[in-house]
Amino acid sequence: MNKKIIFYLLGWIMNMEAIFMLLPCAVAVIYRESSGIWFLAVMAVCGSAGLFLTRRKPDNMVFFAKEGFVSVALSWIVLSFFGSLPFYLSREIPRFEDAMFEVISGFTTTGASILPDVESLSHCMLIWRSFTHWIGGMGVLVFILAVLPLAGGYNMYLMKAESPGPSVGKLVPKVKSTAKILYGIYFFMTVVEILLLLAGGMPLFDSLATGFGTAGTGGFGIKNSSIAYYDSYYLQGVITVFMILFGINFNVYYLFLVHHPKDALRCEEARVYLGIIGVTVLLITLNIRGSFTSLFAAFHHAAFQ
Repeated sequence: MNKKIIFYLLGWIMNMEAIFMLLPCAVAVIYRESSGIWFLAVMAVCGSAGLFLTRRKPDNMVFFAKEGFVSVALSWIVLSFFGSLPFYLSREIPRFEDAMFEVISGFTTTGASILPDVESLSHCMLIWRSFTHWIGGMGVLVFILAVLPLAGGYNMYLMKAESPGPSVGKLVPKVKSTAKILYGIYFFMTVVEILLLLAGGMPLFDSLATGFGTAGTGGFGIKNSSIAYYDSYYLQGVITVFMILFGINFNVYYLFLVHHPKDALRCEEARVYLGIIGVTVLLITLNIRGSFTSLFAAFHHAAFQ
């Protein structure tokens, strides 16, 4: 096993996480929150460790499936450990195991939470909590493939290990280019959703946090009553549509972009996915129709839930 390449990759994971923490730091400055100091402290430790591990590029940059799976497994541990420290050190989540649970739920886009009062968190902690969904939605290792020249053709093993589902394919001959395309689509869709939420009257901070939570399909909210707080069919509709869109295989979007809509429409995975959603929403709508004043209201609640 090529241990040097594994530690090299973990070093870049730490570097990336330190960079990602710039967002909650900026939010802490804007809202003048003292708890943001803990992000700076963790950034310093995490970034220093990452720079140490990446100070020298391994002579042998070749790795296979076993290195890919080990790198991914260790990356989740490293991400979760450092990602949980600001919550714990600030005492906004007093127990370390609870902080770990919250962050692991974020990075894995599970969406489960131990927080009885999410509104008790500071703005910088809330944005980091939601941002973990966005990071985990595509995978930080896929992001590294997009921005770093790693192991040439061998990095397909890393993408396969990181990507959920039974298989992952290359959209273009180079895996690095594939990763760039995937993140480009992911980023563009996130921006579009945030803009639509802003157009519906949702505040900027709330739109960012909600957009991150939707992109990862995890659904972390920043209000105790979640999206019901805004009492808006429009906002719920936007979130519903984008939750569905983010759940579709991004290969389908790429085929549309390169003017191959017929190939995109032939994607069996997407058709089954949308078919299951459509049938389920229809059945639930019919089941709860009597509880609402109109068929549209029943359909809306069925689709959102």
